[in-house]
Order: sequence, then C-alpha cells, then structure tokens
Amino acid sequence: MGNRLADAMSPYLRAHASNPVDWYPWGEAAFAAARERDVPVLVSIGYATCHWCHVMARESFSDDVVARMLNERFVAIKVDREEHPEVDSSYLAAASAFTRELGWPLTVFATPEGRTFYAGTYFPPQAMRGIPSFSQVLAAVDEAWRERREQLDETAVAVADALAEASGAETEGELPSTDQLQDAVEFLAADEDRVHGGFGTAPKFPVAPVLGFLVDAGPRARELAARTLKLMGASPLRDAVEGGFFRYATRADWSDPHYERMLTDNAQLLGVAARIAQRDPEAQWAASLARGLVAFLTERMQLPGGAFASAQDSESTIDGVRSEGGYYQRDAAGRAGLDPPALDEKVLTGWNGLAIESLARTAFAFDDAVALDAARRAADFLLEHHLPVEGRLVRASLGGVASAATATLEDTGMLVNGLLELSVATGEVVFAVKARELLDDAIAAADRAPNPGSVPFAAPGGADPVLAARGLTMPADPAEGVTPSGVTACADAAWKLYLLGAGDHYREAAEAAMRAVAGIALSRPIAFGGALGLMARLAVPIVQLVTVVPDPSDEAGEPEAAVIAATRRHEASVSTIVTESQARAFADAGFELFEGRTAHGGAPAAYRCRAFVCAMPVDDPDALESLAATP
Repeated sequence: MGNRLADAMSPYLRAHASNPVDWYPWGEAAFAAARERDVPVLVSIGYATCHWCHVMARESFSDDVVARMLNERFVAIKVDREEHPEVDSSYLAAASAFTRELGWPLTVFATPEGRTFYAGTYFPPQAMRGIPSFSQVLAAVDEAWRERREQLDETAVAVADALAEASGAETEGELPSTDQLQDAVEFLAADEDRVHGGFGTAPKFPVAPVLGFLVDAGPRARELAARTLKLMGASPLRDAVEGGFFRYATRADWSDPHYERMLTDNAQLLGVAARIAQRDPEAQWAASLARGLVAFLTERMQLPGGAFASAQDSESTIDGVRSEGGYYQRDAAGRAGLDPPALDEKVLTGWNGLAIESLARTAFAFDDAVALDAARRAADFLLEHHLPVEGRLVRASLGGVASAATATLEDTGMLVNGLLELSVATGEVVFAVKARELLDDAIAAADRAPNPGSVPFAAPGGADPVLAARGLTMPADPAEGVTPSGVTACADAAWKLYLLGAGDHYREAAEAAMRAVAGIALSRPIAFGGALGLMARLAVPIVQLVTVVPDPSDEAGEPEAAVIAATRRHEASVSTIVTESQARAFADAGFELFEGRTAHGGAPAAYRCRAFVCAMPVDDPDALESLAATP
C-alpha cells in the first residue's frame, strides 16, 4: 500500500499519512480507481484542529480491522475542508439530505461518479445511543452496494437533482431601506440571550459577521453588538491567559467550549472590537479587548514568514496523554512548562485577508504600530508567495509550498479587502492598485461565464476541476456562517474601491451583488450578517475623509497631531491620512478622491466629503467636528 498523503500540503492529510487506511487525496486518481474496481467511494472531510476528527482518526482510521474493510471494499479519500472549501460545501449540501447534524468529520459515501447516496458525521467505534458503529455503517453500505445497487444509484441521482433545483432558488430582491434593516435588527434582538450574550440557545457561536452588521446598523444595534461582545469577552469562550476566542461553546453561558482557536473568528472579532472602541471612546473594555486580540494574533498565530496560521489545535499532549482543552484550562503558571497546542500552519489566502483587514483597521484607529507591521508582513507574504508570476491566485500554502487547490471567490474578496484597508492605513497606493487588479479579474471572470448571472463576480481560476468534471459544482453559496461569503467579500471590496474614487462601475457591481441576495438575507439575518452589514453601509449617506499632511521633509507643527487624532476617530465611510506625495500617487493611479488634495500652508488639511462633494479643507479638530454636525 502506497502512502499518498506523506507529501501532502495539508497538515490534516499528513496527520493521516500513517493510518493503515489506503487514503487518496482529493483528485481524479481516486475516482478512476473506484471505477476500475467498481466500488463505492468514502469521502472523509475534516480539518487539522477539529477535535472529533482527531477522535475518529484514533478510534477508527487507526484500527487495522476497519482499515482492512475500507481498503478491500471502498476507495477512501481524505479532504481538508479548509484547503478545498468547494468540495466541502458540495458534499455538506448533499449530506443534508441524510442528517440534520451537519459538521465535521463529514463522512460521505458516493458512487464512482462522485454522487452521494449516504452521509453522516462522526461514527463511534461501537454503537451507542442509536448511532451505529463505523464498522456497521461500512458493512451496511457494502451490502447495499452489492445487493441493492440500483436503489443507491437512484438515491444518488435524486440527491443531485434536488441540489441542482435548490441552487436555483430565488434569492434576489431590492436593496433594503434603513427601516427594513432595522426589522432585521429587531429579529436578532428578539433572539438575544440577555443573560449571557449571543443569540439563540446552545451550541453558541461568536457569529462575527452578524456583530459586524450590528455595529453598522445604528446606535441601538451597536449597543446589542457591544453587549454580546463584552459578555463573550468575559466568558469561558475566551482564553483568559492568551486572549484568543475559541470556536464555539456547547452551553448557553459560553462554557464547555470546543477549544480550537480559528484565525477567522479572532480576526473578525478584532475588527468588531476596534470599531466599537473607535466609535465610543467610553468603551474602554472594547479597546482592551482589541489590544488583547492583536497580541494573540501577533504572538500566537503569526508565522515567522509573516503570514498567519489557519488555527490552533484543541488538543495537546500533557504528561504523555492527548488532552482536549487541558492546556487552556490552566492558568499562566500552569502552562509555563507545557508545549502549547500545535498550529495548523497552512496559510489560507482569504483568511489571511480577514486578518490583514482587521489589523490594518485597528492600526489606523489607534495608531498601533504593532498591528500595522503585522498586517504589512502578512500582505507582503501573500503578494510574494500566493501571487505567482502568471498571476493566478493561490488558495493555500505550507512552508512556502503552494497547494494545487483552486482559489475560491472568498480568497479574492477577502484579500482585496485586506489590501484596501492596508492601503488607507499606510497611505501606500501600491496595495490599492493590486487590490483593484485582483477584483477586476473576478469581474472579468463573471463576464466570461457561459451563463452570466446576477452576481458580477466569479473566481478567476474557475471551479474545482474534479467537481466540475462530475457536474457537482454549485453556485457560490451566499449564506454566511463564520465568515462573509465570497460574493459579499467581493461586493464589499468593490464598494471600498468606489469610495476611493476608482469608478462608478464598482458601486454598480456592489449593489448588483447585494440585490442578488437581498430577498433571502432579510428573512435570515443570522446567516447573512456580512451581506446585511454591507447593505447597511449602502443605505446611509457616504462620508469620505482624507487628511493630507506635509511630506516628511517638511516641519510638522503641533496642530498636526490633533487633527490626525480627530481623523482617526471620525465616523466616516472611508478615512485615510496621506502625505502630499501619497495623495498625488493615489490620484495618478486613478483614485479620484485624492485629486487636488494638498496640505494647508505647511499644516495638515482635512477634506471631508459627502459622496465626493467636498467641503473646504480644515486644519483643526473642532472645525472637522463642526462639518460632521452640519446638515
């Protein structure tokens, strides 16, 4: 039996390389083997920091008897859901036909054509509480394959047809008014846990995109976001020693968490905390939480090369025994002699984009050099290693070695957002130019599509080729759980480009993308936080603030510090602080917001604009605040 996983890019696949199971990585070879042998396919999907994935690996995939059954009667494929999100989404949707308890490890049985005929999640080594053992499941599937093949094929076709029909469901509508958005806020408020924070009952997730929407949806909504984040930050969901948030909690009071710490959650919650603190100087708890998250990201999650790891494991080894959460349940002194849980050092483009975006935004709001340096280092890594010479975006890498997995729409959108935030935080146009190029590629890809739809963005690299060859690709999922969808991320980036003066067609693209999901987003706000957040920004008047300071060779007087501080805390659709030469560079690159912007007699000048109609520049914070108060 060959070991096909030993050299895999994914740490998750490498962790299974020593199993007695004859694993295949995701690819054509596995399906070709299944066709040749005329056996069903097991698609096992998980990720490196998933606790129950570890458990099933120890209990079943390391068992010689189970492995023998798998090797003799199936072709087994191991998939890292973070490396191949399209594969995960497709099979997760198919699995929903067989179980309501969706999650990971995801266990899918499919025909050699890749079509699902049965699925579940974790299966124990012995039957318990009505759940069959994994061996029983394998035996039953094998028997059905041999004796009731026609019935399984019919099921697989029916599932595929149902998914195709569901993917065409109507989601479009008109962009919502502020009143309609407030109805979504009221829906969330009615579901609030006023004792512990968050929404609904256990299990409870941080739902960072929803909190981001609430921050942008008016004062009352912002109070709801602040209550939730403050309670979560003081709960067992957050590590009191190292500052990071865990993935979710199994109880309503945020206790008994699943201990993996994800880059996605912590990056986005940093952005929420920073925005609350920026808009409410009295919210010192939010500023403290933001500082703690910057420290967690930079000290625990940032790799030596500058990029961020995907996650930190839930498990570690204590006294020679694997322990879930044992490290995190100790105080600082108790951790001192322990090796921390391992990082999944896989670098994901989109997730790093989320971190760059929040760190850059935090750096601008608080003049935080540590956050800014961390964002720049991550961006530099991605631009060097995830954008090869031919310009095709890389989805993932490990140790500088790129994955063959196809980059998704979220990779483009999230990276572009990160680069744009970094550009306005540093005043360096090069990041905005690269962001615009990347988004233009996604717009061009949508234009090239055989059947262009209402969404003006598409992944430039196309769909996963193995899924596409089997007709298993699905439209970009507009729903949002722990992160914004690729559609929302690209639309948000297009809106930012418009605000910077890159052209009206970016605004039109953002609005078209949001109309494509508006019909469903208002009825399911908990699943469309990112989209609703952008819709809230689209629904309010545009305010743009550009403060221009003299170039470094010129003397800067005392007023500069005051007006710069006022710029950092001023509420606006977009704010930036640039030197005169940087303003010229932005203007020369086609960002019209910066046209003619200069310092004021050797002192900084703040240009406050309403939808590109700008007031006369001011050079002191009181005058800037007066402009904000003027109808």
